[in-house]
Amino acid sequence: MRALALVLMAASGFAGLGYQIVWTQQLGLVLGHESAAVLAVVAAFFGGLSLGALALGRRIAASDRPLRWYAGCEAVIGSWGLVLIATMPAASGTALALMGPDATPARQWGVAFGASLMLLLPATAAMGATLPAMARLGTARVAPLYAANTLGAVVGVLVTALWLIPDWGLTRSAGLCVALNLGCALLAGMALRAQPAQPPTRPTSARPLALLAATGLLGVGYEVLVVRVLSQVMEDTVYSFALLLAVYLGGSALGAAAYVRWRRLRGRPRLLQALALSLLPSLAALWGAEAIKQALLAALPATLASALAVEALLAVAAFALPTFVMGALFCQLCAEAAQAGQPLGRALGVNTLGAMLAAPVFGVGLAPLLGPKFALLAVLAGYLLLTSAWRSAGWWLPAGAAAVIAMFAPPLAFIDVPEGSHLLSYRDGVMAAVSVVEDVQGVARLRINNRQQEGSSATLLVDGRQALLPLLLHPAPHRALFLGVGSGITAGVAARLPGLQVDAVELLPDVISASALFRPALGDGPAPALHAADARRYVRTTAQRYDVIVSDNFHPARSGSGALYTVEHFRAVRERLAAQGLFCQWLPLHQLDRDTLRSITAAFLAAFPDGAAVLASNSLDTPTVGLVARAGGTRFQPGRPAPELAARFGLADEMARLGSFIADASALRRFAAGAPLNSDDRPWVAYRAPRITYAPDSAPRDRLLALLGELHLDASALLVTPDAALAARVTAYAEARRSYLDLGRRTTPSADPAVMLARVGAPLLAVLRQSPDFQPAAEPLRRLAQALAPSDPAAARELLDALARIRPTHN
Repeated sequence: MRALALVLMAASGFAGLGYQIVWTQQLGLVLGHESAAVLAVVAAFFGGLSLGALALGRRIAASDRPLRWYAGCEAVIGSWGLVLIATMPAASGTALALMGPDATPARQWGVAFGASLMLLLPATAAMGATLPAMARLGTARVAPLYAANTLGAVVGVLVTALWLIPDWGLTRSAGLCVALNLGCALLAGMALRAQPAQPPTRPTSARPLALLAATGLLGVGYEVLVVRVLSQVMEDTVYSFALLLAVYLGGSALGAAAYVRWRRLRGRPRLLQALALSLLPSLAALWGAEAIKQALLAALPATLASALAVEALLAVAAFALPTFVMGALFCQLCAEAAQAGQPLGRALGVNTLGAMLAAPVFGVGLAPLLGPKFALLAVLAGYLLLTSAWRSAGWWLPAGAAAVIAMFAPPLAFIDVPEGSHLLSYRDGVMAAVSVVEDVQGVARLRINNRQQEGSSATLLVDGRQALLPLLLHPAPHRALFLGVGSGITAGVAARLPGLQVDAVELLPDVISASALFRPALGDGPAPALHAADARRYVRTTAQRYDVIVSDNFHPARSGSGALYTVEHFRAVRERLAAQGLFCQWLPLHQLDRDTLRSITAAFLAAFPDGAAVLASNSLDTPTVGLVARAGGTRFQPGRPAPELAARFGLADEMARLGSFIADASALRRFAAGAPLNSDDRPWVAYRAPRITYAPDSAPRDRLLALLGELHLDASALLVTPDAALAARVTAYAEARRSYLDLGRRTTPSADPAVMLARVGAPLLAVLRQSPDFQPAAEPLRRLAQALAPSDPAAARELLDALARIRPTHN
């Protein structure tokens, strides 16, 4: 029966972590990804576990039918899992309405915590009581049961994140967890037998409970801080978090298993000192994480498996030793609580209560206030304060090392500052570290967690085009919404259009603050109204309708970003469009592979069946594709006068605007045919997009040319009024662009204008013969003629004459 009890606890642990991953993702889709909402969901999950252990633990310990308690708890978890599969969308939608579009952090926390707690409580309370119930059966001691349960949780994390959700989706993954719980209930009722209850003893000391609460707070606080630090080194994908959580739980499981076998691990003072000592090499690994990562990547082949192995090794370096000791320490403190007459349920409850407080205390409080370095040292100091053996060398060694680290170690911040550059701004916020670095040329770059460039003062032209192109495709926009702020340039350019009111939504308040450093690049003028909010939640809760909605080119592999490319989100955007309103979703082709792009396109077409595609610019290194659609039909009427601002961004010419199209609806449908649909229930993009982030298999320019070769444009399908001549010009423009970009891909630049003329002169003239309207090919030829004039005026004149013959009305 002992082996069966361990198997049941492992299966229950698998299901518990599976539920946690699924429910956290489902609630995040609705309640938002702001720090208050995310931490509230985590706190509610831990809070339910704590309530269940505290409320039911003593009754289970005194019961003469503990088997019914265990089987009942597993049955309740499975049954409530089924209920949530059916009711989660409607119930979470009610919470969404209560929160609103511009909720304060306090309101976000209150609604998210209350809604999550009520929704999950029947299941999480039963989860909190399963270990006390199984321990009461007497088939095995607490330590092996805890080890088996935690080991099952490790498998649950990895299987759910790496296989179940990508292949099955959230609902079917939850369904498997339901089946496991119901199976545990049935098998336990058939095969297990309970030992007689021990007579209750009067508690003699509450000290073990206080220590359990404190170690729960410190242990999960350490996890929160390490994840926060390594998010600046790892790629911050769904796989990154799964590996970190799996290693953290795996170390705890191994520590608990070792506690059963090795008597030398027993003894609270020894374990507390060992835990403080184990933090020292782990902290050293955090400071060296970037160097370790680069060294490992250089030594391994550039594959997805290698990249994930490197992230797993970083997780092991940061977590393995401390969590091993944490697992043994938890078992020791539970044993001491039992000796003091405290029931296991109470011990588990207070430990989980401490874990519940860790995210707000360390994630919201200490990390932003002190920085990760001093917050981690506070964890180390906390463990030292819990032991009374301060006279021993085992106490003074970590204490002295902590003092040295506090005085001499640099901050735990990873900021890429090239030689000659300097740091303009750095904010270690609740959710991410946001930096702005200016290089020797005066170019400022905004980064999140030192990994993701959110904007640059050097990309003013392209960022401005991403604002103006959708706005100029609308006949008369009065109100526009921008999802994502970044450097603020895109929304800022839009706000300069006369008569246009602009709202912009950004998840991270620190990004909004940093965007102020980029305003001088725009000059004086009106500014957009900035909202610190989750874009999905804002779209679903605002009552405002918009003539134009523009969604930024979010990195699809980053945690949470894939939810901005789902069918449900695109449909919510459609509901916020005014009559004849236009939506443009920009996509970073340099961060997408073909399969991910097809999935996003399929999701877009599910909401906007007649959508089209445009190209923001002719960049080969950072190509950006836009999916565009209009309420009431994606057709456009030429002839709108361009505002003065459009000329600055190369969009004053009507052909520059219509010529931006690269595909009509039928071409997009052919491209996306058979692609998996990215949806809230099956977040395919979040699990597929990281592949090209970890191991790029092609250059962005090659992906762009391959895409243009695969897409075709029927320009007549985009025009409100049939115009065969105009359609032919637009089609010729698209063909000329493809030739122009292919030439750019094949050409090696040279500073010598004569050399460049020999390389690109004739090909660029050939491009212009395809489409005399294609201004991007004419401009470099004019610059070449100007550069050649002092040394070879005849060649310069001949080049200008050739231009004039091809484009007589454009010179």
